[in-house]
Amino acid sequence: MNAPGGTIIEEQIENALASRYLAYSLSTITQRALPDVRDGLKPVHRRILFAMQELKLDPDSGFKKCARVVGDVIGRFHPHGDQAVYDALVRLAQSFAQRYPLVDGQGNFGNIDGDRAAAMRYTESRLTLPARLLLDGINQDTVDFRATYSGEDDEPVVLPAGYPNLLANGANGIAVGMATSIPPHNVMELLDAARHLIRHPGASISTLLGIMPGPDFPTGGEIVEDKESIEQAYATGRGGFRLRARWTREDLPRGQWQVVVTEMPYQVQKTKLIEKLAQLIESKKLPLLADVRDESAEDVRLVLEPRSRTIDPAVFMESLFMLSDLEVRIPLNLNVLDAKGVPGVLSLREALQAWLDHRRDVLLRRTAYRLRKIETRLNVLAGYLIAFLNLDEVIRIIREEDEPKQQLMARFGLNEDQAEAILNMRLRSLRKLEEMELKAEDKALRDEQTGLLALQADEAEQWRAISQDIKSTKEQFAKEKTLSQRRSGFGAVSKADANAVSEALVVREPITVVLSEKGWVRALKGHGHDAQAIKYKEGDKQAFVIQALTTDKLVLFATNGKFYTLGCDRLPGGRGQGEPIRLLIDLDDTDHPLALFTRQEGRRFIVASTSGYGFIVEEDNVIAMTKGGRQVLNVGAGGEALLCLPVTGDMVAVVGENRKMLVYPLTQINTLNRGKGVKLQAYKDGGLADLTMFNEDEGLYWTDPGGRKVSCKDWRNWLGKRAQAGRMAPRGFPRSGCFRPRRPLV
Repeated sequence: MNAPGGTIIEEQIENALASRYLAYSLSTITQRALPDVRDGLKPVHRRILFAMQELKLDPDSGFKKCARVVGDVIGRFHPHGDQAVYDALVRLAQSFAQRYPLVDGQGNFGNIDGDRAAAMRYTESRLTLPARLLLDGINQDTVDFRATYSGEDDEPVVLPAGYPNLLANGANGIAVGMATSIPPHNVMELLDAARHLIRHPGASISTLLGIMPGPDFPTGGEIVEDKESIEQAYATGRGGFRLRARWTREDLPRGQWQVVVTEMPYQVQKTKLIEKLAQLIESKKLPLLADVRDESAEDVRLVLEPRSRTIDPAVFMESLFMLSDLEVRIPLNLNVLDAKGVPGVLSLREALQAWLDHRRDVLLRRTAYRLRKIETRLNVLAGYLIAFLNLDEVIRIIREEDEPKQQLMARFGLNEDQAEAILNMRLRSLRKLEEMELKAEDKALRDEQTGLLALQADEAEQWRAISQDIKSTKEQFAKEKTLSQRRSGFGAVSKADANAVSEALVVREPITVVLSEKGWVRALKGHGHDAQAIKYKEGDKQAFVIQALTTDKLVLFATNGKFYTLGCDRLPGGRGQGEPIRLLIDLDDTDHPLALFTRQEGRRFIVASTSGYGFIVEEDNVIAMTKGGRQVLNVGAGGEALLCLPVTGDMVAVVGENRKMLVYPLTQINTLNRGKGVKLQAYKDGGLADLTMFNEDEGLYWTDPGGRKVSCKDWRNWLGKRAQAGRMAPRGFPRSGCFRPRRPLV
């Protein structure tokens, strides 16, 4: 449909959006976000390096203003904003961001504190040795070129890449529907791994990791990821690494000490870290940390003062690692563009092999280029030899003939290139036309030609040449220790007690835990509260009142046979009536708390169900790590847990709902971690009513409804073996059928 000023095309909105969004997403993936597996660069970085080479900004040359570089990049190669290009250039020059900086910057290029670089009109730059190695051979037809956006220039599709820059410097990027995250590595280790892969193409990931054990970050730090996880990450191309700041303990007078952080985790800004630590101190979320100071000059020196000298430094640092960016997780997502521009996730071996394949292509193209140059030179030398043997006649023709080029070709049988070379020769070069020198150069070139032709025909020889090139590259890196030496170390996770670390994050304060019969829980500050004065909701009353500390763990046993664990620091405050405990743990409405106590190591409990089965369990084996609790006592269909009592004494007395009582030694009850347990007493009808423990020397007691202790002096008459039926309870035994008053389950 024609319209004033153009043409209107009718199209479904869904189709129009889909086609345009697809084009946008593909452009983002290939032109912005994902690096090329061969040189590890995105287009903007490749264009910056190529533009700087065109400006002859070699490592041995002088600097030029960054504004000049940025102007050339956006004017000739990269049709985007100058600030975006300058930001990319700045990052290539930052030694704390790039493991191997590709730009040598002069001026303010930012710092690890997060300060920005100066404006491009104030800073200067040139290429570095690693950048020169990436560009080496680009003028020898080693890579393809394509027209720039304006069509006025050509730009390289990829750089020759003398080392595996993808893994050496890493990359980060987010596209539409995919992302990449590759940490930096040590180039010396990568080159060794590549040479090993040449000798052993099927080398396993574990073998390669024996040569290149993991990332090497420009800011150092310590990697604390286990070997199995690292191997899995490199085998699949997806994973991550835990990276911690490197720290040392510094002793002070009078037994005091402080921690000094000397290396920061990768990409963590020091000022933001200090602000975060200060906020944690103010909010009392780091009670072990008293103060943080930045004493950095050229090197990082972050001082952390503990609140007390009695604190274990390992526990102190573990608490900081848990809550701050002193420990970070660096992701690995080896999602890159292959030689055909197709995105995909590669393993470590595949990434190295892709770079090696690229180096083979570069070698073959460089060899073909050199052969063409040799062929051209041999052709010229043949003409020079003819001219040398007929020098006087050549001079006469040049001086006297109107068309000397045609005469030379006709007189001596020269081709056009040979005749042109002779005519372009300067007079002073005639003295160099010595037969021996010409023949020597001819022989050297023919020998080189023979070797290059043999190289083209022999794949094994090609890989030997690539291995030798890698060795030469490694020697160049080895000349500078800052480039060759590994900065990040490997360490094991601290063996500091997890409970001690958890407690370190909580302010140690006394509290009184209150749990009502209807399941409302709260924590009152301090101890010594009058239990009778505590108020509850209407129709509710006291079930448990326990004195504890905010660093304690509460253990709750319910009628479903499960144990639940709660941190006292996470209980609702004492204002109001608290919260339903079922919001804190996964306890069904049909189940109810039976016992509540604070955790103490080394204790044992006897648990029993209404069906008359039970066993002894150690407290360390009932601690639950999730809200769902830990199933310890299997109650069976229609049954439920009846009691959970701390093990005391050496004798057990059980009484059934039929009021029959049985006494036997505690040793007859087994110790288990989980299960139904052993039969405590036999019943024809009903089940277990209650259980108590006592010392044989002290005798059996029970509590009457008035709260008085009553002694059963002839308890031995009920002595028997476990799982027997027992005898009727003695006279005076409570009508409730229990050794102690039991609270009702609501």
